[in-house]
Amino acid sequence: MTQQTSTAGGALAVVIGGGNGIGEETARLMAARGWRLAVADLDPDAAERVAGDLGGAALALDIADAGAVERAAAAIEAAHGPVGALVVAAAVFQPVLPPAELPLEVWERTIHVNLTGTYYANRAFGTRMARQGRGSIVNIASIAAIGSVPVHAYASSKAGVVSLTLNLAGEWGRAGVRVNCVSPGSTLVPRVVERIRSGRYAADPAEFTALGRIVQPREVAESIEFLASDRASAITGVNLVVDAGWHVAGSWAQYGGVRPAPAPLQAGGAA
Repeated sequence: MTQQTSTAGGALAVVIGGGNGIGEETARLMAARGWRLAVADLDPDAAERVAGDLGGAALALDIADAGAVERAAAAIEAAHGPVGALVVAAAVFQPVLPPAELPLEVWERTIHVNLTGTYYANRAFGTRMARQGRGSIVNIASIAAIGSVPVHAYASSKAGVVSLTLNLAGEWGRAGVRVNCVSPGSTLVPRVVERIRSGRYAADPAEFTALGRIVQPREVAESIEFLASDRASAITGVNLVVDAGWHVAGSWAQYGGVRPAPAPLQAGGAA
C-alpha cells in the first residue's frame, strides 16, 4: 500500500477523546503523519498511555466543563504553541429505550456532553485559531445524525454537531479556519467488538451496509486526518459519512436487501 505523505509539517493537533476508540486511532495516525500531539481525555491514564506512546502531551479533560476546556486551550497554546488542528472525539452513549423510559437526566447528560461539550471545545480552540489566521477543526458526529434510530438523545446530539459544524464553518471561514465533521457508522472499536461478541446486537451490523462489512477504526481516522490536513485545504462545512454504505443500504430492505456480489468470472470464460 502506498503511504500518504504528510502535510502536517510538525503542526500541533489536539485530540479530545484521544485515549480510546476512534480518538486513539486518530491520534496514532496523526503522529505517524508528522503531527505533534496533545491527547486529552476524561480518563487521565488513557491520555497518558497514548501520549506516552506518541511522544506527545497528555491532559485530563472533561469536555462538559466549559471552564476546564478554556483553561486547557490556554495551557496547551502557552506550553506548545498555536494549535493547528482540533479533533473532538469525546462522547457519551445511551441505552436503547423509548422516550417514556429514558431518564431525563440521561437525555440532558447526552446533549450536554456530545453537543454542548463539542461547542465548548470549538469555541475555545476555534477562537484562538481565528485570531492566528489558520487552523482546522474536525468534529465527530455519527450516522445516527442522518438516519432514524432508537437512540433519541444520542442521535439528536450528533445531529446538533453536524449543524454546529456548518455554522462555525461559515463563522470562521474568512479567518482561515476550516470546520468539518465525520460521521462514522458502526466501527470496530473495542466497545462494538464486545457487543458483537456478546450478542447484544439484534443482528449483525454488517448485514445493513452496502459493502457488507463494518468500518475499521483506521478508515475513520484516515478521513479525520485528511480533513485536518492541508490536503483538504479547500474543504470546509462538510459532513463526511464513513459508514460502509449503511445510509444507502437501509431502504433496500423492503426489496429483499442489498444484492450479493455476482459470481466471479471463471478463468478463460466468456464475459
